[in-house]
Formats: sequence, structure tokens, C-alpha cells
Amino acid sequence: MAEVLLEHHDSVAVITINDPDRRNALTIDLSQELHDKVKQAEQEANALIVTGAPPAFCAGADLTQLGNSKDEGLKQIYRGFLAVAEASIPTIAAVNGAAVGAGLNLALAADVRIAGPKARFDARFLQLGIHPGGGMTWMLQRITNRQTATAMTLFGQILDADEAVRVGLAHSRAEDPLAAAREMARAAADAPAGLVRTIKATMRLTDAMQDHGHAVETELRPQVTSIDTPEFAARLAAMKARISGR
Repeated sequence: MAEVLLEHHDSVAVITINDPDRRNALTIDLSQELHDKVKQAEQEANALIVTGAPPAFCAGADLTQLGNSKDEGLKQIYRGFLAVAEASIPTIAAVNGAAVGAGLNLALAADVRIAGPKARFDARFLQLGIHPGGGMTWMLQRITNRQTATAMTLFGQILDADEAVRVGLAHSRAEDPLAAAREMARAAADAPAGLVRTIKATMRLTDAMQDHGHAVETELRPQVTSIDTPEFAARLAAMKARISGR
């Protein structure tokens, strides 16, 4: 049965698109379920990992539904990966296999991508005779560069794990991308929940800025607020105790 699974490991949520027979292709129902699971994870965890049941990460949108979709139908297919893009907690895509079309969008929507040995990043829209959607061209150009995005989108270049790392599409390559993602997520999982969300919100603001001074002012108030928290006081005291005990 096609479903989206949600598991928790301490303060790390792991969402798995589980329809391996169809290579985790996104139907409207699966996309809605993915959206709902992301919203649930935001309430319960400090970090979110998204992956697919082997052998694929996500083979894109279900073509039978895509062929009949107009504006509203397409937006329903987007709902799942847009929920990842808009998540208030940091997100990692553990790309264990092919990420194709809307599946590439899902990988791009995450803050960080870790590529497994079988990862493939494939835009595929042009080859299907369909225009890219869901903000794919914007995400791909921001994450990589215009030349790489053009090669993938208009010339059909497919990136493996090593090439994805080389061009900045993936942060790193790992034999077990899910295990690597869990290890990466530990820092956020162990941090104060409110601080994690505030830092991510600040990074969204400063990402669009051109002026260093503006960024300094944007960070100042939340930094002062964090200094006044019991969590900071406890961590500072623990650090002082470790230093004095040396």
C-alpha cells in the first residue's frame, strides 16, 4: 500500500515515501499525506529527514494524474514538497536513489541533500514534453548555478552522487545517506527547539540580503533574546564547569 511513514528518533523525524513498486511516484493523495506528515513533524521534532523506500528516492509525479492536471491539480501535487521547502525546522534529503522531476523538486526543497551511491538527480521535464513546475528552475539555479541548471533542465544532464557534490547540489556523498543524515541532524536535535526555529527563520531573511550591516541588525535581537534563556545559562554553566575541571 502506498503511504508516507513518519518515525521519530529522539528529536529527529524521518519521513519515508513508501511505494517502492512505483518508485515512490507522487500521487495527489501521497503528496497530501507528505504535507500532513511534515506539519506533524514540525510540531514534534527539531529536525526532519525525508527519504524514499528503496530502490528510488522519488520518481516524480504520477504521470497518469499529471496528464489530467490543470492549475489546481498541479498545486495539489506540489503540496508535499512545498511543505518541506516551507518547514520551520531544518530539513535533510537522504537521496538513496533516483530523484526525478517532482522527486528532484522534493530533494531541492530540503535545506541539505546527502547523496547515496545510487543517487541520480534528473530534471526530466523536457524529455517528457512538459514545462518544469513547482519552482524547480528557481531552486536549481539558486542551489547550483545557471550553467548546471541549464545543462540539467535543457540538455538532459543527469548528475550522479559525486557530480552532485562537485556542483553543490548535494552536501556530501555517503554509503548510507539515511544514517549520515541522522548523524548530521543530531546537533539540531540536541539544541533548544525555539532556537533551532529562530535560526532557520533568520537564515531565510539574511539569505535575501545584500548588506552585511543589515544582517548584523537582523541577528542582534534574536541573539540577545537567546542569551536571556535558561537553556543558554545552563549550557554556559556546564561549559564553565568542564573548563574549571581540566
